[in-house]
Amino acid sequence: MTSEPLLPSGASGDPASLPPLFTTPSPRPGRVRGTFSLRGDEPPAPVPLEQVRRRHAVGRPSPSVDRLAEQQGIDWGLVAAFRTLVANRLASAMGEGWRDRADSDPDRVEAGRIPMDRSAQEQFGWSVIEDLLRDHTADTVKTGSGEAWTPQQRALMAQAIFDAVFRLGRLQPLVDDDRVENIFILGCRQVLLELTDGSRIQGPSVADSDEELIDFLRFLANRSESNPRPFSESTPRLHMKLDGGSRLAATAWVVSRPTVVIRRHRLKIDTLAAWVDRDCMSPACANLLAAAVKGAWSIAVAGPMSAGKTTLMRALCAEIPREEAIGTFETEYELFLNESGKHEIVIDWESRPGVGEIGADGRAAGAFELSDALSDSFRFALSRQIVGEIRGPEVWTMIKAMESGTGSLSTTHAANAQACVRKLVTCAMEAGSHVTRDLALEKLSGCLNLIVQLSRRIETLPDGTQRLRRWVSEVVLVEPGEREIGYALEPLFGPSSQGPAQASGILPPQLMALTEFGFDPQLFQAEADGRGWRP
Repeated sequence: MTSEPLLPSGASGDPASLPPLFTTPSPRPGRVRGTFSLRGDEPPAPVPLEQVRRRHAVGRPSPSVDRLAEQQGIDWGLVAAFRTLVANRLASAMGEGWRDRADSDPDRVEAGRIPMDRSAQEQFGWSVIEDLLRDHTADTVKTGSGEAWTPQQRALMAQAIFDAVFRLGRLQPLVDDDRVENIFILGCRQVLLELTDGSRIQGPSVADSDEELIDFLRFLANRSESNPRPFSESTPRLHMKLDGGSRLAATAWVVSRPTVVIRRHRLKIDTLAAWVDRDCMSPACANLLAAAVKGAWSIAVAGPMSAGKTTLMRALCAEIPREEAIGTFETEYELFLNESGKHEIVIDWESRPGVGEIGADGRAAGAFELSDALSDSFRFALSRQIVGEIRGPEVWTMIKAMESGTGSLSTTHAANAQACVRKLVTCAMEAGSHVTRDLALEKLSGCLNLIVQLSRRIETLPDGTQRLRRWVSEVVLVEPGEREIGYALEPLFGPSSQGPAQASGILPPQLMALTEFGFDPQLFQAEADGRGWRP
């Protein structure tokens, strides 16, 4: 079990880096805020601790080893009361004695603040939690208002309070469970956990009401000092990265109940060799893709939702030579190339939606789009520009990156390679009426080299268990085509609906240029002739 606090990476000892739970952040220079509040109406005052004690003074069942089961034995009303006390004491501690420290070292302290880094905040939080639980236990025994906790129950309560203050609260055990791949929250009471084998099980409730769930989502959206995100009736959708790398998508007010989906990225570091070992890709396919990346070819990875597109992107990026300076451009961080240890220089840009008034250009004040980041990146001496997921007009950012000739990578949702081209054209045309189909096709066919298609399926094995399979089902070469169609797709691997695609035997002249980057035509031909690998 980790105890990583809910603080932005790179947070300093400045209290402004704390979540809004502790302090009210001041606006960034140049950022214009609107008149509406991200948090909406202020939540009601917390119930006094003594009142919560009386209301919940009952024995608790012995907790299970499973953290999901352990949640059933936790008094969340009591956790909420303790969270308020811990937050208040932390805020008070960070405000005391700052003048004395400022006199001794004025460069380290801003007015009204004490330096306290993440480790110090966490350590102080644990000490406060232990003090509060000790006092609570003594009062409970003295007044006879309930049973004393066992050491295990007390440890569970302490962890729940810590999670509520620094991490994801009631969501934390779900995100920590390595069996879980997707978390579906359909209102406060219905929680479904999709496991790594594709099966689903019921999960514990994550809030006592839909209003509490929405308020918690607002807290998550607004806690980051570097990139807060609006979530309100006027902005009813939320997309963000959670601490630890999971991706959250949420919506409310435009659906019958607040809905949240959390995608856990289980493989933040991956390789093409691992895809071969997992029977998701043939050796010849891995060989070609590695050579294409080293040869600065531009690649689009397509597939249905949860097919492993981002995971394959990380594996492809692992083939980029270590000495290359890489820039990544994402709406929400998902690639985490700076954590892989495979690259010396990674500059990761993330778009910012903006939360201020709408300007004459139609953009919210404070907004920072991927196109802005890409334009800036040309002054950063990059060797490679990688654009993340393509869902709309950001396809033009992808095209510009690919036209730079450095070999870009992107992902999108599509059923097959041909549908991928149609999807990218549609996304390009969303930029405005000035973008025609012919223009979009001309741009795409001129800069995109390969489409790698993924498939997924849940299979039931003879013993009744389930298995989730993912594989590369198709790899095609993209070229300009006849005027009527605008592009041509040359199948290099597959298509295959049953398992990893194998070499087609078609060897276009362009592929021979990749031999200097490690492409093996004999391995490709042997697989096509049936003399090589078979699944």
